[in-house]
Amino acid sequence: MATMDSSHALLGLLGTGSGYGYDLKHDYDRHFGAEKPLAFGQVYATLARLMKHGFIALLGDEAGGGPDRKRYEITATGRAELEDWLFSADTPSPALQSNLFAKTIIALLLEDDAARLLDIQRAEHLERMRELTRRKLGADLATVLVCDHALFHIEADLRWIELTSARLGELRAEVAR
Repeated sequence: MATMDSSHALLGLLGTGSGYGYDLKHDYDRHFGAEKPLAFGQVYATLARLMKHGFIALLGDEAGGGPDRKRYEITATGRAELEDWLFSADTPSPALQSNLFAKTIIALLLEDDAARLLDIQRAEHLERMRELTRRKLGADLATVLVCDHALFHIEADLRWIELTSARLGELRAEVAR
């Protein structure tokens, strides 16, 4: 599964109105960072990169109790970039091989227990499904939808695991040639 593009997410958050890096980090984490919040360093490095490309502009600094707070806004170029990103389709995973596929083939080449490998992976997938299902209980709609997205991908992986498990003998013979 592709990782989320934090640069465009931050650009999109600035599209709702100007903001400070600190607030953008918290908004990002609230909407997208449930499993992996952004580090402050990553936020400021991304903002610097967005400024370098002309996608955002610095409105000014405000002195406070700590370091100066910088306020950013999206530029017209940034809005065009954001629109291009929003309305370009994400390509489904272009990779025909996954790590699990490679492990399965290697296990067969080594004449090791590929069925055990697939059983271990199945158990891990099922545990993750239980975790995501628990997370959905009483959650807001955004959380339910992001969990559903992950669950559907896990279900596809589980179907692949079942299909591959059923065909291990045939695959073993093919790999041995």
